[in-house]
Amino acid sequence: MSYHASNPRIAIVTGGSRGLGRSAVEALARRGVWSILTYNSNRAAADEVVVAVEGAGAKAAALQLDTGDTSAFPVFAEAVGKVLGAWGAERFDFLVNNAGTAHHAPLSEVTEEAFDTLYRVHVKGVFFLTQKLLPLMADGGRIVNLSSGLARFAVPGSSAYASMKGAVEVMTRYFAKELGPRGIAANAVAPGAIATDFGHGRVRDNPEVNRMVASATALGRVGEAEDIGPLIAALLSEEGRWVNGQRIEASGGMFL
Repeated sequence: MSYHASNPRIAIVTGGSRGLGRSAVEALARRGVWSILTYNSNRAAADEVVVAVEGAGAKAAALQLDTGDTSAFPVFAEAVGKVLGAWGAERFDFLVNNAGTAHHAPLSEVTEEAFDTLYRVHVKGVFFLTQKLLPLMADGGRIVNLSSGLARFAVPGSSAYASMKGAVEVMTRYFAKELGPRGIAANAVAPGAIATDFGHGRVRDNPEVNRMVASATALGRVGEAEDIGPLIAALLSEEGRWVNGQRIEASGGMFL
């Protein structure tokens, strides 16, 4: 699976309007990959990404999607089909399940409502969106699910969120096993703490948190979105074709 301008590969990237998702979309564009990116509420930010992609010589389309609302998935799949048709394509090649919500609270204070919200977005949403889109996915395609370094190391206050990411990692291995006959590879990328607006910019904007992360990281700094997006694009490239069913941590060496 190589990239050619005459036969562009197409990716779907959830949560592609900001942060890691935007970085992935733009890194893919630099490799000639077209993207259908989703946004939850900020259409203006999504439109900015579309402009940036087109500036890189690729194409993009932005579709609204709440990945925690499975009832919206059939309509979304129809919308994807229409975009593909407009681009002269029948199938898309890559699915990046990136969209997510943050959560930070001690175990004793996690509410059922917060837990259920995390589950709908990070576990149920990832599973059933993938299921819904599989008929539109090309054989030989790739899936990247976003996990977290928190699925390996434990930081107080992250029990609910990290549990969801642990489920994502198990799910990813099953995707790889069951979709292998179609030549579809599935991997999980597990970022460490990244300085974006995720979690209200906690890592980016809180000096104490920033220093703590940097001191616990072998490379001595917090991560940036551009540390992750190009890695995702590389996994989806021809060079990543034999990586399958793996958890790939990109944390700069946190808590080694």
